[in-house]
Amino acid sequence: MLIYDLDFSALENKLKEWNEPAYRAKQIWQGLYVHLYSSADEFTNLSKSLREKIAENFSFTNFKIRTYLDSSDKSTRKTLFELPDGNLIEAVLMRYGDPADNPQITASSTERGAKNRRTLCISTQAGCAMGCVFCATGQMGFKRNLSSGEIVAQVIYYAQMLKEKNESVTNVVFMGMGEPFHNYDNSMAAIDRLNDSNGFNFGARRFTVSTVGLVPQIKRFADEKRQVNLAISLHAADDDERLEIMPVNKRYKIDDVIQACKYYIEKTNRRVTFEWALIHGVNDTPEVAQKLASRLKGLLCHVNAIPLNPTQGYDGESTSRERADLFKKTLENAGIPCTIRMRRGIDINAGCGQLAGSQTNSPR
Repeated sequence: MLIYDLDFSALENKLKEWNEPAYRAKQIWQGLYVHLYSSADEFTNLSKSLREKIAENFSFTNFKIRTYLDSSDKSTRKTLFELPDGNLIEAVLMRYGDPADNPQITASSTERGAKNRRTLCISTQAGCAMGCVFCATGQMGFKRNLSSGEIVAQVIYYAQMLKEKNESVTNVVFMGMGEPFHNYDNSMAAIDRLNDSNGFNFGARRFTVSTVGLVPQIKRFADEKRQVNLAISLHAADDDERLEIMPVNKRYKIDDVIQACKYYIEKTNRRVTFEWALIHGVNDTPEVAQKLASRLKGLLCHVNAIPLNPTQGYDGESTSRERADLFKKTLENAGIPCTIRMRRGIDINAGCGQLAGSQTNSPR
């Protein structure tokens, strides 16, 4: 069993079953999440017999590192993990820093203040059932949900790597492979485990969960009044146009998603981010921007737009910088704040929508 699948209560119960004193649970928890130990042997504050029990009953990783790739500017690393059942998942580390510190890393004006940020893009499923046509994960179909421990283990893997360089994780986005709200319980359990103040102690507001707009789960998320950031993959302002690229729109129309977002804002008083992949001639025109602005009017929100990243299964083209700037200006003139995000890791298929759990790593 993967040790990261245990919450603190389950760990306490296991130690009770082994007739170990209760305080051992806290020692193990801190070893896992504070000291980032990667094997039972590192728990030198435990008895030899207990270390042996831990080694016999638990694994500290259940995936193999199949390969990893670094982008040409060294700002992005993508890792391909193989799970015990043979399924492949990918996760990404993005380094944001001041270009003056590292001339190989370039940043847009909106990112220049993000000095020394280390953001992880984590997967919650092998594959995805949502079928968004422009997304490589959606193109591969759904394989299975990841356990909460498999989600946590991706974060711990990179945290251990960064620790060796005296760095640490600063942000975690659930925007990798899969739809987090389709694996709601495990995704939230992973966040809770990493947020625990006695362990990894990662602030809730440093997590972002991205969904294509599963309305019941958005409302559940709102009712739980979490401080975790919510992002909605919208990509169209018209139902017919959204249905062409996002099959989920057949079940949850844009109005349904917007109403769920209003409910979330009312419950939490937190801003919603709407994600928008700018596709040339499809959703990057001033007319579309005006239609989107009318949809979002009055909402506490922000639009995060990024030029479409290429995938082998979709023929759409990325917008130009000029069209992206005009889209942004049109939204802002209508009172909707918008950021054009910098594309990262495109040369290793590590950008938004490009993860596919594959060893084929060349963009089309």
